[in-house]
Amino acid sequence: QVQLVESGGGLVQAGGSLRLSCAASGLTFSRYGMGWFRQAPGKEREFVAAISWSGRSTYYADSVKGRFTISRDNAKNTVYLQMNSLKPEDTAVYYCAAEANGLGSTRKAAYDYWGQGTQVTVSS
Repeated sequence: QVQLVESGGGLVQAGGSLRLSCAASGLTFSRYGMGWFRQAPGKEREFVAAISWSGRSTYYADSVKGRFTISRDNAKNTVYLQMNSLKPEDTAVYYCAAEANGLGSTRKAAYDYWGQGTQVTVSS
């Protein structure tokens, strides 16, 4: 079955960096668009970044543009989220997701598969 496993979360001070990884199995990874979403306590899950199957198209939420970078390695079935200049408001559980259209999407409903999430905590 399809599995998406996130890793790389943790506790970091404001201004620091983290790199999240999401390893995919059970699907033809190179055909799927991939996305990162996050959910803070008491808030809805929100879009962070997305990337098309080829990696040529990327999309970002305004709140992370210029600080976060999404990338993928189709040979390793892995998508990454490099997070720099972290802020306390970036604290959330981060989820990766896969969508079969392959284009990448900002919409939660477009995604077919989700990981279990990894906690990112940014202290001030």
